[in-house]
Amino acid sequence: MGRHREFDVDQALDAALCVFWRKGYEGASFEDLTQATGVARPGLYAAFGNKEALFRRAVARYDAKYMAFMREALDEPDSRAVVRRILVGSAEVQTMHAHARGCLGINGALACSDETESIRQELVRRRVAAEADLKERLERARAEGELASGADCAALARFVMTVAQGMAIQAKAGATRADLIAVIDHVLATWPSAGRGKAG
Repeated sequence: MGRHREFDVDQALDAALCVFWRKGYEGASFEDLTQATGVARPGLYAAFGNKEALFRRAVARYDAKYMAFMREALDEPDSRAVVRRILVGSAEVQTMHAHARGCLGINGALACSDETESIRQELVRRRVAAEADLKERLERARAEGELASGADCAALARFVMTVAQGMAIQAKAGATRADLIAVIDHVLATWPSAGRGKAG
């Protein structure tokens, strides 16, 4: 009985990540994945399990490799800098590769059938967790007097995440990094710092 061809698991995972990033979960066929990784279906199954398991591994790798700025942003000295780090980091990732634009999480969740609801829910869970972390950081900024006392931190966190997600869709549709930076500049220009009074 012949042995399966050996391959670098990390390289295969990176290749699969790019496929999912470009095509989303539903749009990525196993044929796409085997062609991109250079690994036959039995080898992929042996290394990663089924397609869903491979996607979850790809999402975890994407978070570790590309999304560290989301966690690092929370350590910025003020809320405006936090938001700038999140949005600029998002724009950079969303326009990083000509062949894989937008956000893996957004691309992966936009077209999920009933059969893949668990994938959509996992991606939603990740976004909700990121929004909760941002809300908590903004509440600290408000308590410290750096953010306007009347600021609705939950709404502001949702607003920032909505902008980042909208930028991902724009990037997928061909918006340039400069286009996205112009949006970010507008968000920052209207950010409700304490000097601006209460948030609307």
